[in-house]
Amino acid sequence: MKKIHIALLVLIAVTIAVLISFMGTLSTYDTVQTATKKKGKTVSIIAKLDHTQQIEYDAVKNPNYLSFIAYDSLGSNMKVIYRKEKPANLEHSERLVLKGKMGDDHFECSEILMKCPSKYKDDMNQAKKSLQENAATTPAKNNATQYQ
Repeated sequence: MKKIHIALLVLIAVTIAVLISFMGTLSTYDTVQTATKKKGKTVSIIAKLDHTQQIEYDAVKNPNYLSFIAYDSLGSNMKVIYRKEKPANLEHSERLVLKGKMGDDHFECSEILMKCPSKYKDDMNQAKKSLQENAATTPAKNNATQYQ
């Protein structure tokens, strides 16, 4: 074989090895139903906090125990147990990404990522009103004298 063929084979083998190594780090989001089928395996679930159910957290008795009910986009719900300090603004988050393992009767969460609501909602009427108020209170400048 020529040296170029050997080099190409080595390059292809290295490329395949790199792609295989990245396959393990790719993650997809599961639903409650698919996570139930993968008991004991680490999964990520996009869910929402069920505001109709009570959040169980007592910072005095056990600051490292949080329990709540969450539901996924298909409407399936599950009990979530998080054995760390309660994240700030959990109740105000739009969406939660829960990473952990599904147990027999609950989801044992190891990490919670929160998608919080936007503080800056687009309100076109308010924006127009602000622009009009700013235009009325700002004196007109003469561009000719500004650059002299």
